Amino acid sequence: MPEAASAPAARATIGDSEFDRDTALTPRGPGVYGIDLSAGWTILNAVNGGYLLAVLGRALADTLPHGDPFTVSAHYLTASRPGPATVRTDVVRTGRTLSTGQASLFQYDDEGREVERIRVLASYGDLDTLPDDVRTAALQPAIPPMDQCFGPEDGPAPASGSPAIADRLMVKLDPSTLGWALGSPSGKGEMRAWFGLADGRDADPFALLLAVDALPPTAFELGLGGWVPTVELTVHVRCHPAPGPLRVSITTRNLAGGFLEEDAEVWDSADRLVAQSRQLARVRL
Repeated sequence: MPEAASAPAARATIGDSEFDRDTALTPRGPGVYGIDLSAGWTILNAVNGGYLLAVLGRALADTLPHGDPFTVSAHYLTASRPGPATVRTDVVRTGRTLSTGQASLFQYDDEGREVERIRVLASYGDLDTLPDDVRTAALQPAIPPMDQCFGPEDGPAPASGSPAIADRLMVKLDPSTLGWALGSPSGKGEMRAWFGLADGRDADPFALLLAVDALPPTAFELGLGGWVPTVELTVHVRCHPAPGPLRVSITTRNLAGGFLEEDAEVWDSADRLVAQSRQLARVRL
């Protein structure tokens, strides 16, 4: 008698996924939250900036009367490590359509001193109340079909030294932005990919905060390697993304003085521009 076929793995859902569990906070008092930053979202032992933004974004959603991030600006002061952290939030202003708050994440250093790792100022609203009138000159990124793009699992051998975050993401890179992995960077400062969470969870506004900072840095296609730490990152969330994979396009036009900018666009399966961002990052030349 033939063996029964194994059932396909169930897709995670919003609210019940690794991303949700690893960004969940424990209230400790008015505007104070605790969290254990997961090592699963690290790059070179530092916690990914997009994951951190989602953590603070969820804290502000709990603090403010509105639940959807509209614009979030973060300054990364020191590198965050996996382990215990405290998030403190403050309400700056509440209005009928927008509320503004600030949040900071703190950890203790090796000498037992509390250190502020990241500070955020953000405005929140209700994305479902926005009018659907769209007038845009933005163009969807020209990315080949997903089966013609490549991720870490598509190499001839398992990738060694991949960051832990890679196991939690579905990233399929456009071959035209993959030259850095083959020793032939294009020099164009572009990165494009299909993006999702590895467990199949669809994106929500907090996953968009992760998506803008989850691709390999454009510095790789400029012929530079190593860590590219974020100095400042601002994200604009435009609407709730439709179910399905996202398309992320990131470009750098100027590297000078050891710093570069990365402009990101995130498009959903309904061909809508759902998020935009700009970050300033430092390059170790």
